[in-house]
Amino acid sequence: MISKNRLKFVRSLEMKKHRKAEGVFVAEGHKLVGDQLDVFQCTYLTATASWLSAHAAWVDNQRHKGIEIDEVTDDELRRVSFQETPQQVLAIFRQPVYEVNPADVASRQLCLALDDVQNPGNLGTIVRLADWFGIEHIFCSRGCADIYNPKTVQATMGGIAHVQVHYVDLPEMLSHLPADIPVYGTFLDGDNLYGKPLENRGIIVMGNEGNGISPDVAAHVTDRLHIPNYPAGRPTSESLNVAIATAIVCAEFRRIAQD
Repeated sequence: MISKNRLKFVRSLEMKKHRKAEGVFVAEGHKLVGDQLDVFQCTYLTATASWLSAHAAWVDNQRHKGIEIDEVTDDELRRVSFQETPQQVLAIFRQPVYEVNPADVASRQLCLALDDVQNPGNLGTIVRLADWFGIEHIFCSRGCADIYNPKTVQATMGGIAHVQVHYVDLPEMLSHLPADIPVYGTFLDGDNLYGKPLENRGIIVMGNEGNGISPDVAAHVTDRLHIPNYPAGRPTSESLNVAIATAIVCAEFRRIAQD
């Protein structure tokens, strides 16, 4: 059974100010929680009897470490969950603290940069995509959605355990990159993505859902890319969803790298 105080505390983590003050985030569901148990420090877990029984060895180990674990019914889990259909388990994890040199990682591997991507679902989906395409670092502007928003965490589908998300002053970060590191960006007036030489390193910038890449960030883009519609000249929607556009761009970069 979960106490009223614990219930109140978990529900408070829907708000960024409480997550930031406590330095924690919430994850739910068998797969999402399971993917993170060996990556992040778990501070609290509540689950149904069937989930606890299936993970008995881990549960005993955590209880010996002093981690509080509550057994709940399905109805009790619905009261604490942020999901419409809770899936057996909810856990609270410590937010990781990462230290990274953007120039160092971008000189060796492909990274993403997000310029004010504000929809939690889009951000989470992009983290999931980055995980799929082997991109280990995402640099977010200060105006991006919070990676630890429960909706964002859920949308990553476990990718949050494998991709480091950093919040930075994006124009300043890009301005300090060495000149030989390519900075790619997507624009309606860019060069055809499928005809450009692409490197398997550098930074790919994806812009805000409504406004695209801001002028301050665009000033640091060295290679302007465009995803062409088909057939050319056919009337179509104005733009792609940022997560879908990210998937297309990342897929082309990885295809080129394998050729």
